[in-house]
Amino acid sequence: MSRERITLAILALGGQGGGVLADWILDLAKHQDWRAQGTSVPGVAQRTGSTVYYVEMVPEAVATDPVLALMPVPGDVDIVIASELMEAGRAILRGFVTKDRTTLIGSTHRIYAVSEKSAMGDGRASSERIAAACQERARRFIGFDMDAVTEASGSVISSIMFGALAGSGALPFPRAAFEDAIRASKIAVEANLRGFEAGFQAAGAGKIVLPPVATADAPVPTSTAGRALAHRVGTLPIAAHANALHGVARLMDYQDAAYADLYLDRLAPIAAIGDAELAAETARHLALWMSYEDTVRVADLKVRASRFDRVRKEVRAKDDQILGVTEFMHPRLREICETLPAGIGRWIWESPRLARMLEPLFRKGRHVETTSLRWFLMLRLLAGLRRFRRSSLRYHEEQERIEGWLAAIRETAARDTALATEVARAQGLVKGYGDTFERGLANFATVMAAVDIVDAGGLARLRAAALADDKGQKLAAELATTGTQRASA
Repeated sequence: MSRERITLAILALGGQGGGVLADWILDLAKHQDWRAQGTSVPGVAQRTGSTVYYVEMVPEAVATDPVLALMPVPGDVDIVIASELMEAGRAILRGFVTKDRTTLIGSTHRIYAVSEKSAMGDGRASSERIAAACQERARRFIGFDMDAVTEASGSVISSIMFGALAGSGALPFPRAAFEDAIRASKIAVEANLRGFEAGFQAAGAGKIVLPPVATADAPVPTSTAGRALAHRVGTLPIAAHANALHGVARLMDYQDAAYADLYLDRLAPIAAIGDAELAAETARHLALWMSYEDTVRVADLKVRASRFDRVRKEVRAKDDQILGVTEFMHPRLREICETLPAGIGRWIWESPRLARMLEPLFRKGRHVETTSLRWFLMLRLLAGLRRFRRSSLRYHEEQERIEGWLAAIRETAARDTALATEVARAQGLVKGYGDTFERGLANFATVMAAVDIVDAGGLARLRAAALADDKGQKLAAELATTGTQRASA
């Protein structure tokens, strides 16, 4: 260090042990005859629990009663430790990371923010761009997938970060002193020392390692019906095979083999047009639309054993620990009517008096403990209505919309296959359920109404504008521009 005072900021999400890490660092400094002070400011909405821990330390030989700051000051932080890649990016944006001073130690894995997951389109920030910014803005960047190292070592991420801090050499303390701090805490000492060692070695490797991009292999059929459907997929253009195989598997899981067979029946006329990209895009988006999210689907996904296993893994629950899962669910009267047989559901929804009487019953959401016997059985019963889905109001409505969309693809392809491909991609606007679904469907209708007055590029811009915000302002602006351009032409 070029100065005697050392400043260190830790950016961690709730439950990642940022406080434990800060305590280890404070204990480490104390036993190395440094005066140290630690503070923390918890976050709330933006990252659902992101907290900034700040440690400032001075050797007692320099000052026995120093005045230390309570929060990191932009441009004056020597070491930044980030438990996730976006947290490293946030540290850069807040000015904590500077080229002349800061050693940045960060995990390269991602925990997506609510704003990224709730975006109407793909709202994920680019990991590559964030990592490049870390290398460019920091004096030194030590980055590796701490989540993967945590899982491999059977430890916790706080011990991985502590080991990486020791391995970086950014603090003037011997490795043994770091390990003594872990032992002094008397918290899962063996596991934490194991994680410390893994983090120390990873930091010393000197390589920036981004987690591999997850890819899904084409599913392999395991049943007679599945193999027959896969054989039909083989008659499609090669470019559509992967999407169609995933589509068949998805729809067999969603409904049954007959529904997957209908999917291929619908896809065949599009494939016969002879445009590989059009066939591949239609294969993808048709499967997504045919597996629309209704109350039956939501209930089915909530009570699957694989979901409970995933949640246990995410929270690292041990085999002897009891896990409770509470959901917030808000089915409205509209969703209830859609689940009923078409005639009954339509009669209730289109009867103003009856709808007005029933609406208050579904005005508020409910907290549903899916791990309780009562709610598990109720959701399981609702999921069992899958066998009756074809008689529901929602099924009738969605099949009519799907057929209209496919007809538009075929008609458009007769004059412009590139434009038809964009019509196929426009289905990406229709997703989710409740208010999200209704907004998407309205945007889809608006974009589709412009098919006759734009080219492929124009329709792509309208789709991008519709996905850019949930209020429709950018779509309206793009439509106004399109109308102006057409008028001038």
